[in-house]
Amino acid sequence: MKYIQKIIYNKSQIKNILPHRDPFLFIDEINELGEDYIIGTKHVNEDEYYFKGHFPGAPVMPGVLQLETMAQAGGVLILSTVENPQDYLTYFLKIDNAKFKKKVVPNEKIIFHLKLISPIRRGLCHMHGKGYVNEKIVVEADLLAQILRK
Repeated sequence: MKYIQKIIYNKSQIKNILPHRDPFLFIDEINELGEDYIIGTKHVNEDEYYFKGHFPGAPVMPGVLQLETMAQAGGVLILSTVENPQDYLTYFLKIDNAKFKKKVVPNEKIIFHLKLISPIRRGLCHMHGKGYVNEKIVVEADLLAQILRK
């Protein structure tokens, strides 16, 4: 999986789409956005707050936060389909088939690829996502989300 990185949305621009804020905004960049897919990046910095306790002396990014970051990239995909995305929220209803293939440690970069499994209907979005570090899958899952007006 060769990938030429460009930035469509930086973290500031993502804040115009997603309601998340620090310390819970994890996705750093959106690199590609199509009608049925999105690619986003998380820079795993050594000063992330969760590394203090997960685990001292052997820091690992928690799997649940990898899934949350994937979900945030998916949220950008979903909200890109509506006018005035700031007037909507996405709620994840289900996560299936989550797999963690390799630990993620400080100073790595996770590139998330999410693709729609089926078209968005009645505000429901079903996606399959994978996260890659150095072109190797570290996490994958199927996500079901709902978009609702605030």
